[in-house]
Amino acid sequence: MPRNVLDIIDLSVGEIDRLIATAEDIEANPEKYQDVCRNRQLATLFFEPSTRTRLSFESAMLALGGSVLGFSEASSSSTTKGETVGDTIHTVSCYADIIAMRHPKEGAAYAASQFSEVPIINAGDGGHNHPTQTLTDLLTIYREKRRLSGFTIGLCGDLKFGRTVHSLVNALSRYEDIRYVLISPEELKLPRYIKEQALKAQGIPYTQVSSLEDAISELDILYMTRVQKERFFNEEEYLRLKDSYILTPERLAKAKSDLSILHPLPRVNEISVEVDRDPRAAYWKQVKNGKLIRMALIMYLLNIQA
Repeated sequence: MPRNVLDIIDLSVGEIDRLIATAEDIEANPEKYQDVCRNRQLATLFFEPSTRTRLSFESAMLALGGSVLGFSEASSSSTTKGETVGDTIHTVSCYADIIAMRHPKEGAAYAASQFSEVPIINAGDGGHNHPTQTLTDLLTIYREKRRLSGFTIGLCGDLKFGRTVHSLVNALSRYEDIRYVLISPEELKLPRYIKEQALKAQGIPYTQVSSLEDAISELDILYMTRVQKERFFNEEEYLRLKDSYILTPERLAKAKSDLSILHPLPRVNEISVEVDRDPRAAYWKQVKNGKLIRMALIMYLLNIQA
């Protein structure tokens, strides 16, 4: 059976540390990796719109000397003719060596893995998981702080539907001495099952607040998220909540001088463009880190070493 990454917990802490070390080496010695995936093919099957994740995967494979095939929207696939996702995956796994798949339905990546002859990487399944974004986040935190323990992280915005938040909480819950501040309106709180399984079960301290201003001074890392229109069934509720938190230079006045600001992107207006010039803004570094960590993961799942 091929090795899949459907959830961040599919990777041990040791494997994550190894991937981070490989990603750092890739940046330091890119020429060492430029042909390691020659004659290998990555299929990017995106049943849901994406810019960064899809292009990051494609850029990663090309940088490793491999090639890419696939589609960027469901309307480009035979699912519009009634083909099942299982049949699509079975077909594509005859052409490619590894598959990165995004789908709007929770659990779709797991279902796909039951039909694949090659490794499946979950590139996001609905509001459930996004393990490679979490690897990107972990690499960024490590490069900002040189550690993955001993800090206070604030998760702000849409914590209910935010799959990047769900994956990050599950990942960081395995590291030591981390405190969480969960910042959201009542309607967008972190789901109870995640708090029960990832935080309460392990005695990890967390607080839930509705005010970013009241919490920002105690944070070492601030992880901003957008309120996702595509996850709402009621547009009126989305419009009421979409501007709940907007990070501005004024709101950053109380923050620590070494705060690191992360965001999985895309942003709408939850971070003012004026914040981009702040040295604490790390979200554009995240974008670059996403390519590096996906290069490392592709190599790992294909059992390739430089």
